[in-house]
Amino acid sequence: MDTVVIAVANQKGGVGKTTIAMNMAAGLARRGSCIVVDSDPQGSATLWTKLSGSPSRFPVEVILAEDKLNKQIARLQTEFDYIVIDCPPEIKSGSIMSVMSLSQVLLVPLLPSPMDLWASTRIEELIKRVQKKNPKILAFILLNQIEPRSAMSRGMDGALQEINIPVLRHRLGRRASYRTAALEGCSVFDLGYRGRVASEEIDGVIDEVLGS
Repeated sequence: MDTVVIAVANQKGGVGKTTIAMNMAAGLARRGSCIVVDSDPQGSATLWTKLSGSPSRFPVEVILAEDKLNKQIARLQTEFDYIVIDCPPEIKSGSIMSVMSLSQVLLVPLLPSPMDLWASTRIEELIKRVQKKNPKILAFILLNQIEPRSAMSRGMDGALQEINIPVLRHRLGRRASYRTAALEGCSVFDLGYRGRVASEEIDGVIDEVLGS
């Protein structure tokens, strides 16, 4: 099997990018070897693993991005089945854009909020830039922190029809288990019954992405 490289990115911060990257990596690690590359200057993914106080608590190794990130990813492709890249909020550097040429999937988290919808044009511009560099990359919007009873959440699908970006059928709910996993330095898969529904959501996203 060829290595699948998944870049999780958005031009806007605070959309749950690291939460998605870490939990997807934990889910992928149940299917093969996986590693997370932390390329966000805030180092949130790296901090996540330190919160548990035990290196064995989080099931996936997290490493910092190197200056020559494209060469680092190329090297990791010979060692792992899956590579998840937690990208910085601004995808402007040549290093990050060059990584997109090695990625099979670009996952763009989006929250059900007016601000995020207004920023969706920037997301579309980001994807167009990436696809110029890598026409084969599959780009998806992943709706995050969805609340079924919220009118805004219910209206997201209709609003996104005006944007020419595929939206994953599976989405992630607004759940305490995602926050708990971050605080405990683990994944939702490690929370047992507390993380059961969230784990099913993450598995659904992985199945849809890998099956595309």
